[in-house]
Amino acid sequence: MEGGIAADTRLPTPTLGRPSSSFRLRTQSLNTLRLRRIFDLFDQNGDGEITIEELALALDRLGLGADADADDLRSTVAAYIPTGRAGLAFEDFDALHRALGDALFGGPAAMEEEMEGEEGTVEEDMREAFRVFDEDGDGFISAAELQAVLAKLGLPEGRSIARVQEMICSVDQNSDGRVDFGEFKHMMQGITVWGA
Repeated sequence: MEGGIAADTRLPTPTLGRPSSSFRLRTQSLNTLRLRRIFDLFDQNGDGEITIEELALALDRLGLGADADADDLRSTVAAYIPTGRAGLAFEDFDALHRALGDALFGGPAAMEEEMEGEEGTVEEDMREAFRVFDEDGDGFISAAELQAVLAKLGLPEGRSIARVQEMICSVDQNSDGRVDFGEFKHMMQGITVWGA
């Protein structure tokens, strides 16, 4: 056993359709940032660990719970939880994410080959992230759209339109009351990941 992961652990063969190409972002710093944010969202009680129950709840909130077999989820995730711990620490969650990425897309060598000759992948990844929030596809993130996404994720900010409007205003450079892709991109480029 190395790092809490059994060497002979095998991930189940994915039964889902082709996953999004942004499952594993091509820029490591953006991938780490995104993964840290996801970890923090899934860690409902803020104890620094994601239990299997917290993960199942997050998948349900994202509308993916029906696709996940509870026993498969438990057996896959349990293999990454070190002995004596109740859940996944960020490093364990990262290891699980990497293993799933390798199982779905091939190892790091396949990722490097995919990256060769590609330009604009960071921009594409940011556009895909932007589209998650731009629910109506009009090219802007409104306070209502941001609130809906935050509420779906179970975040307390999603309960207060005033708080959501403050969030929009902090990014809205042209003061039109909504966030366009340029403003979103500027905000994303200015984020620093602490402890990642």
